Amino acid sequence: MFKRHKSLERKREFLFQGLPQSTMKNNTRNFHSLSQLVLSAGPLKTTRTLKLSKTTHFEIEILDAHSRKQICVVDKVPQTSTIHDVKQKFHKVCPKWYPSRVGLQLEYGGPFLKDYVTIQSVAASSIITLYFTDLGRQVSWTTVFLAEYLGPLIIYILFYLRSSYIYDVKEISRWPRHPVVHLACFCHCIHYIRHLLETLFVHKVSAGHSPTKNLIKGCAFYWGFTSWIAYYINHPRYTPPSFGNRQITVSAINFLICEAGNHFINTVLAHPNHTGSNACFPSPNCNPFTWLFFLVSCPNYTYEIGSWISFTVMTQTLPVGIFTILMSIQMSLWARKKHQIYQKKFNSCVHRKSAIIPFIL
Repeated sequence: MFKRHKSLERKREFLFQGLPQSTMKNNTRNFHSLSQLVLSAGPLKTTRTLKLSKTTHFEIEILDAHSRKQICVVDKVPQTSTIHDVKQKFHKVCPKWYPSRVGLQLEYGGPFLKDYVTIQSVAASSIITLYFTDLGRQVSWTTVFLAEYLGPLIIYILFYLRSSYIYDVKEISRWPRHPVVHLACFCHCIHYIRHLLETLFVHKVSAGHSPTKNLIKGCAFYWGFTSWIAYYINHPRYTPPSFGNRQITVSAINFLICEAGNHFINTVLAHPNHTGSNACFPSPNCNPFTWLFFLVSCPNYTYEIGSWISFTVMTQTLPVGIFTILMSIQMSLWARKKHQIYQKKFNSCVHRKSAIIPFIL
């Protein structure tokens, strides 16, 4: 220990050899104070490298779904962009395909991606491959609904008001109209006027589009059946219901109840909490017409079927009965599909409910 101390003294003398004594003392004092300062500062901290957040861009390759050939490449797509934004850029490259006509799939044969889906949610790497399908000419859903509902309203009124142009004038004078004919026209008009007003002011129609062929099929179905129904009910030889006024009155009251219930259910479904990404399962309120939500997932379809069953009983005609059966089958399929979607999203609220008919379907 003493030897080590002596060797340190020698090294210090050697370092400061030739310097004045005062300089040596000042240097020693400065060195000592610097050492104390370093020791009191604690261990050295490593400097962290700041990572700047840079927006990731994707490169989207669009292929033809049938030929698998490349149509174009959309580059510099931000991760916050949606499928609708990609369709807009695709339309700039290929102007003949406007966005509503473009169908994009993540894999061949898979479902079409919704417009609100973000690119980041479907991206597995910086390069994304999408398959393009031409959906054909498209029309908005509002146009589809207005055409399907406005046609039956006008057609039925024409049969009711212009019967002399359709039937034999002699038969019209010989067979006066039964009161149920006037009541049927009133109920039929109420039904489609309600649909039209709800389409314009209540329903939040999807921003998507429908192929033109669906518009043609829908109009042919509604307009054709309305012509058949109106022809039979407004015919001079139309036979009134078997049980007379009792059958007419009960069914007419039930028809109006179902129409009111359908309207109030659609109003509840149009509430902001029941649409969009943060949607919750529709719940009944103080209105008794909405209490059907306790039993079924799609009470609007239940009320719609109830309206047409009541109209069938009130008029007692074959065309109305066939139309009611076909509408009931179609709405049952729609209700089952919606019920399955509700089960995936809100299983705790739906698992004990039926889709459209309480305790049955």
